[in-house]
Amino acid sequence: MTRLRADEPQSLPAAAERLAAGELLAFPTETVYGLGARADDDAAVRRIFEAKGRPAAHPLIVHVADTTQAQRFAAQWPPVAQALADAFWPGPLTLIVPRQPELGLAAAGGQASIGLRVPAHPLAQALLREALRVGVPGVAAPSANRFGRVSATRAEHVEQEFGAELAVLDGGDCPGGIESTIVDCTAMAPVLLRPGLLPRARIEALLGGRLGQPDAQSPRVSGSLRSHYAPRAKLRLMETAALRDALAVLGAPGPELKLAVYSRSGMPLGRGIEERRMPQDPADAAHELFAVLRGFDAQQVQIIWVEQPPAEPAWEGVRDRLQRAAAA
Repeated sequence: MTRLRADEPQSLPAAAERLAAGELLAFPTETVYGLGARADDDAAVRRIFEAKGRPAAHPLIVHVADTTQAQRFAAQWPPVAQALADAFWPGPLTLIVPRQPELGLAAAGGQASIGLRVPAHPLAQALLREALRVGVPGVAAPSANRFGRVSATRAEHVEQEFGAELAVLDGGDCPGGIESTIVDCTAMAPVLLRPGLLPRARIEALLGGRLGQPDAQSPRVSGSLRSHYAPRAKLRLMETAALRDALAVLGAPGPELKLAVYSRSGMPLGRGIEERRMPQDPADAAHELFAVLRGFDAQQVQIIWVEQPPAEPAWEGVRDRLQRAAAA
């Protein structure tokens, strides 16, 4: 893997030139690492789908430097999109708006709408501005991992996924740890299509009302499939009492079963069970979630039992990722 380090002066120009040439580049955001290609070049974007093994109809998010650049990809810019952008950009919020017909067909998965985001990570911001300087108006980027697997929050995670095939701009750990929240602004009223790092409550407080629920007419968006974010190990979500009872019955698993437990409550474990304590704070849990799952895979764990997070709004993004990982 070609690793471009943030502290080296030539890294940003080299990264931007790769994008301008239609090549792939992994880069950090405040959520997770993205696997990027210039969004105005459908051939370049198709390389993302090929590298990930991702269905071409499963849309990507286009990352842009600011609202002005976002509007280049939009056929219309609804007032609610402007209000949300003013409040939460740069940040972990993706807005779905009508797509400019001449731009982003591949990134949109063939849809008439497109997902746009202005990331807050300083290195992502610097990259997008340098890319704009060399003629790249936006960067389409899903998470930098094979399709359906655990997202990458460190440069070494990207290397685990793609080996020497990919250049990565190394910005260290992603501070957020789970993906952006996605809101559809093409409907009569805004709809939450994917919970994420930005809590629903903050968006609803700004709007002065509840976000709608997706239906059959809602646009397809990243990370919305029932099974997603899955480790190699089989993950099972369990309520606190059920997990405690299962551990009591199991005792110490035999050598043929390698089990891990990820819980907030702290439970008596038999010998040979790997354990990580889930943070009590939802932001801390989001930050470490994917790294923990990757760590269990590195230990060749076969089964992961996870205590169900609290049924509270602040935990919605973490619950969503675990539910989809458990569905694999």
